[in-house]
Amino acid sequence: MRISLLDRSRTRAGRSEQAALADSIERAVTAEQLGHHRFWVAEHHTVPGIASGAPAVLLAAIGQRTERIRLGSGGVMLPNHRPLVVAEQFLMLEALTPGRIDLGLGRSLGFTAPVREALGRTEASTEDFAAEVGQVRDLLEGTAPLTARPVTAEPPPMHLLATGAGLGIAARLGLGVVLGGPVLHADDVGERIAAYRREFRPHRGSAPHVMVSMDLLVADTDAEARELALPEVWAMVRSRETGAFPPLEDPARIRAQELSSRERDRVEKGLESAWAGSPASLRPRVERVLEATGADELLAAGATFDRAALADTDARVMQLLG
Repeated sequence: MRISLLDRSRTRAGRSEQAALADSIERAVTAEQLGHHRFWVAEHHTVPGIASGAPAVLLAAIGQRTERIRLGSGGVMLPNHRPLVVAEQFLMLEALTPGRIDLGLGRSLGFTAPVREALGRTEASTEDFAAEVGQVRDLLEGTAPLTARPVTAEPPPMHLLATGAGLGIAARLGLGVVLGGPVLHADDVGERIAAYRREFRPHRGSAPHVMVSMDLLVADTDAEARELALPEVWAMVRSRETGAFPPLEDPARIRAQELSSRERDRVEKGLESAWAGSPASLRPRVERVLEATGADELLAAGATFDRAALADTDARVMQLLG
């Protein structure tokens, strides 16, 4: 079981957004030292708690600080971009860091109407999205009417974030998939993955590949892991109250606040459902999901306020399934 990391460049109270990007780069360097297979970054536009809206730029910086670990996007939201621009960016990354680049593509638009208006794109239909994914692949492989540059020896492998019809599109185009969020917890997830594998049409020798993404946080005890999960849970609670996704806060500061009964309820429910715990309690939960999905790879996506604790949990994730 390969284990990889997804980093969202989360901001932290009292630290600048520039520091959050430096934190992402340092985390990638450590991930390589720990033996993680991939290090992926995300795309979020004008979200106060997330510093990175340009995955390709951040990956270029990470590529200059690492030597072996695969680098990619989880993902580039294709409806926000033209296929040619995406292909050019990732061919450039492939040329700069040969043999180490992955292109993960998603379908989500900006969270709010002003963001969507600023991006100038509207939601694409399933078929339009599939067609644009195909265009990106043709451009990467040099089979499109236009030649995207730089031309590279091999095109970066592509993966789809499997939301909605993503599994069917990936099977039809011969691409790997990433499962997370509601799709991962659907009652029929096993059947949907089986259909993906059954309907998979190989392309240039590709084979089905399933990555499962979980916000994993591992500590000595369940109580310690819950404290690690609290900053992200609290940010989600606050976003529901205010409409803005805030930076991660120190758990001690969160505990010292006067919470409403509704906020306390939501925090407790969030902590109960979090993928946070000791190795003994977390391992069976993770193994059940991996077995149900037949996953080929685990993509750990946890975040917390304490950067040293996050580095520790990244190391523990590598040992979780051993």
